[in-house]
Amino acid sequence: MSTDVRLAEAEREAAPPAPAPGVWTTFKEAPSAVKTVLAGVLVNRLGGFLHVFLVLFLTAEGHSKGRTVIALGVYGAGAVAGSLVGGTLADRLGIRGATVLSMSSTALLTAALLYLPGFLPLLAAIALVSLGAQLFRPASATLLAEQTDGDRQIMIFAMYRFGLNVGATAAPLLGYALYHAGGRTYTLLFWGEAALALAFALVARATLPARTKPAPGAVRARVPAGTGGYGAVLRDRRYLFYLVAAFFHSAVYMQYLSTLPLYMAEARLALFWYTFAVALNGVIVIAFELLVTKVSQRWPMKITIGLGFALVGAGVACYGLPIGPAAIVIGTLIWSLGEILGGPAVFAYPANAGPVELRSRYIGSFQFVFGLGSALGPMAGTWLFLQFGSLVWPLVGAASLLATLFALFAVRTRPAA
Repeated sequence: MSTDVRLAEAEREAAPPAPAPGVWTTFKEAPSAVKTVLAGVLVNRLGGFLHVFLVLFLTAEGHSKGRTVIALGVYGAGAVAGSLVGGTLADRLGIRGATVLSMSSTALLTAALLYLPGFLPLLAAIALVSLGAQLFRPASATLLAEQTDGDRQIMIFAMYRFGLNVGATAAPLLGYALYHAGGRTYTLLFWGEAALALAFALVARATLPARTKPAPGAVRARVPAGTGGYGAVLRDRRYLFYLVAAFFHSAVYMQYLSTLPLYMAEARLALFWYTFAVALNGVIVIAFELLVTKVSQRWPMKITIGLGFALVGAGVACYGLPIGPAAIVIGTLIWSLGEILGGPAVFAYPANAGPVELRSRYIGSFQFVFGLGSALGPMAGTWLFLQFGSLVWPLVGAASLLATLFALFAVRTRPAA
């Protein structure tokens, strides 16, 4: 190697790293397929009326409370299973095929709910529509990872989460408007959701690539025949620790929707403080997550994820402090900071945790355990509260500590080869 070449390499190594790209720069320079998916995530969540209005719809149709509970359980089970199935379909059908199947099946089944006779056909359709809506998630996350350079993935996944959060916040309001516009019936509401899903299916069919190519520099590992799929993910013992950490983290995160209102009712705290806490979290996440990610995207992912997990646990544990409403506000501020700090990295890491050939399976397994924790967490938290009262908060805080330790061990500084 010549002296000039060596000097040039030394200068490159000594040069300070390029500044992290901002929110608008990252979005503007993203491929069109990435922009389509980011818009699709927003549309997918914006049209998510079914989960919000399912209980009211079933009650209006004359079904009992027992049947309503069963339907909610079936909806949740379908959503959790959809992440695993979606990871497989993203491999077999490609990104475009999995997305079109997800959105078109959601459109068809959502509209069909209005016309199915009897509870069993309705229950089957609810299971399929919740499963179908989730098929889109692993495919979309896989495309974002494969079409985005590594130094911009965390910001892209922050935008992904931004679409999820804005859509989830606006969906009940839009659904309520459609409910009243339809004469306080569910016809316009469900047809509106079906139309949104079908519209994105058509856009995805026209704009998304059938298959994507990994970004330059992506790690490729040869997966022996017959050893791929989720079996290969399960053999990655280090990644299993990450999945366990994600499960505990999501279970703790969900306590503000289940255990917290029960605890506040027993402590005779005004309902205002609960609604204020929920609104406070929503404002913080929507307003500040992208801005915080602009700074944190340059941090080591291991530190970002571990700190995010720890802050969520610390914030939830603060709910047990004997300082009245102040504990609710302080705790919510702390765990909301943990959410906006760690959330984008938590969702981005699975895309680079394993071989490129198994990317959709790694993403699907993560989304499966995250959804499973979200489903089981409220039940576990409620049981702990009924058994131990206010001690539930240090107990769930300890679960977050365990998640933090597992994540610090599991997250690799380099992608798995």
